[in-house]
Amino acid sequence: MVSVAVRISDDLKSIINELPWINWSELAREEVLERAKRHLLLKKLDKMLENSELTEEDCLRLGEKVKEGMWKRYKEEGW
Repeated sequence: MVSVAVRISDDLKSIINELPWINWSELAREEVLERAKRHLLLKKLDKMLENSELTEEDCLRLGEKVKEGMWKRYKEEGW
């Protein structure tokens, strides 16, 4: 396994010292992994959509319709 050193401010170090039960190394590993996965997913989506004719406005409008539909669905289900 490779080690990585990270510099943090004195203020952040003080906060970390107040929370000794948190495994900061594991938390950092998980966050780096999640961000890497997200980046790779976005890269794949960009590749898939590179020939799309939808505009940004079209995408935003579709997103609003999806949100409205989900809201109605959850409301009907009693959420």
